[in-house]
Amino acid sequence: MTDGLVVVDKSPAWTSHDVVAKLRKLYGQRRVGHAGTLDPDATGVLLVGLGRATRLLRYLQDTKKAYRGTIVFGIATSTLDASGEVVEQQPMPVSREQVEAATARFVGDLEQLPPMVSAVKVGGRRLHQLARAGVDVERAPRRVRVDRFAVESFEAGPYPAATVFVECGSGTYVRSLAADLGVALGGCAHLAALRRLSVGSFTLAEAHELDVVEADPASVVLSLATAMRDLERLDVDAEQARAASHGIAFPTGALGDRGTGPFALVGPGGDLVAVYERSAAACKPAVVLVGND
Repeated sequence: MTDGLVVVDKSPAWTSHDVVAKLRKLYGQRRVGHAGTLDPDATGVLLVGLGRATRLLRYLQDTKKAYRGTIVFGIATSTLDASGEVVEQQPMPVSREQVEAATARFVGDLEQLPPMVSAVKVGGRRLHQLARAGVDVERAPRRVRVDRFAVESFEAGPYPAATVFVECGSGTYVRSLAADLGVALGGCAHLAALRRLSVGSFTLAEAHELDVVEADPASVVLSLATAMRDLERLDVDAEQARAASHGIAFPTGALGDRGTGPFALVGPGGDLVAVYERSAAACKPAVVLVGND
């Protein structure tokens, strides 16, 4: 079984599930999963874990993400993006200055309503499944974080289009930002295009399109230690690595005084042994990788 991380540059029309299914076939194994869904029409960075890396996906999913998107004003769709049906259309000749002023309202901690086409579960079913069945359910707003929402370019007209850069925390829906921005400007809007530029420190510069992965699957796999490079790294000696491989808890100060973690414990050979988290009483394993299945 192959263990590691593949940074995929997802193409349009592929769902995140399609990518996972493709990599299952390429690597000949079932244990494959992704960290953070990308909508079918969206492109860009999709992190796919293989083997034991699937146990680490939560740490990848919780990292900061960056996007570049195109917002069209004056047109609203049923899905908040270009894949849906037009449900409202009215010329909306706003200026770049107006758009830039409005984006400032959406920076910081926000309450955001998940779109009906999202993967959020309500009553045990995903919202996009309910949406396909024609069911609209009440959704609770979620707390999200937007660190940057900037206009990079602007095309004026009756239906203006703005290219925007968004840097945000996990769980933020850029299509919802686009729709809410339109409402804030007194009209409507939808997300016409979206490309994910990065997930944590993993960027398009090291992402591979699927044909490249298919040509040489082994060459694009990053190690488990590299997969956890955004966590604080703790290099441990052979004795500590052996203890960690058995899930032994360490006294709070045994691994140094470096906050609460999580920490990537790396053994003398450079392999990721485990991910540990610190509590008041001890430093305990959250995921053990060496010495397990």
